[in-house]
Amino acid sequence: MKHYEPPKKDLWTGRVSNKWLYLHEKVHCTPLEELPEAQKKSISLLGYACDAGVHRNQGRVGAEDGPDAIKSSFAKMPNHLGSNVLLHDVGSITCTNSDMESAQEQLAEAVKTLLEKKQFPIVLGGGHDMAYGHFSGIKTYLDDKKEGQTLGIINFDAHFDLRKNTEQSNSGTPFYQIAKDCEKKGIDFNYLCLGIRKDANDRNLFQTARDLDVIYVMNDTFQIPLLEEITTWINAFAKNVDHIYVTIDLDGFSSAYAPGVSAASPMGFSPYMVLECLKTIIGSGKLISMDIAEMNPKYDIDGQTAKLAASLVHHIAHSVSGS
Repeated sequence: MKHYEPPKKDLWTGRVSNKWLYLHEKVHCTPLEELPEAQKKSISLLGYACDAGVHRNQGRVGAEDGPDAIKSSFAKMPNHLGSNVLLHDVGSITCTNSDMESAQEQLAEAVKTLLEKKQFPIVLGGGHDMAYGHFSGIKTYLDDKKEGQTLGIINFDAHFDLRKNTEQSNSGTPFYQIAKDCEKKGIDFNYLCLGIRKDANDRNLFQTARDLDVIYVMNDTFQIPLLEEITTWINAFAKNVDHIYVTIDLDGFSSAYAPGVSAASPMGFSPYMVLECLKTIIGSGKLISMDIAEMNPKYDIDGQTAKLAASLVHHIAHSVSGS
């Protein structure tokens, strides 16, 4: 398969218990083409080893190594998944010769395949340009069912990523591209952004957000004391869609928690706020797939960002499986 790398077993190491106490003992390294249709709860980790979009967006490159760093950190964590839950590493989508568009297309196909095989996909990146491929894969899967099911996006991020792709697509354009695709199909663009910062988006991006009817919460409001109000907004958003795709951009967190990203800032949000919001989203029963973007090991400190990303995956995997 072009733009695909099978799972690396050497990433899955850690303390040995011989009792499945750790996730490296639980995981199955299964190439995508060999993955069977799930007969019970099953979670699949898929990498997006591409930062060509970050380079195009004048960001710090290095996120192509993000998926391996997250998997390696996740492997060492305790396993509390039920014996009735399967966990797969299905490898990574890769990017050759900076051909980001082909990588996005391959990601869309892979996500669609995972959903068809009744997996819960967790995609690990990699630049946030993966959101376009990820969304496209989910949407194609839903459209093929011909049930008219709607899909909403919840993005934890400092940036709207609504830059216009008039010259070239990049890590800052995915949600604008999605909006334009929705417009062509005559369907609603359902997009909620949590953690937006004024110092990370120019006035044109705010205007684009208004023009596209984007719902957003500013970072100074995205705080634990206002959790009840934000929970109300999330529930209202969830009520209007059939499925939710969650994407978490690690550069939305304060660099105190996530120094290893493509665009670090000390002015971001905290992990605790995201975890509380995830409880609400998962509780809605509408979460269909999720990803974590912009993990950049090149700038990480003591593996801190990789551990944050792995902890988020740990929380989500256990929550969606009821473990």
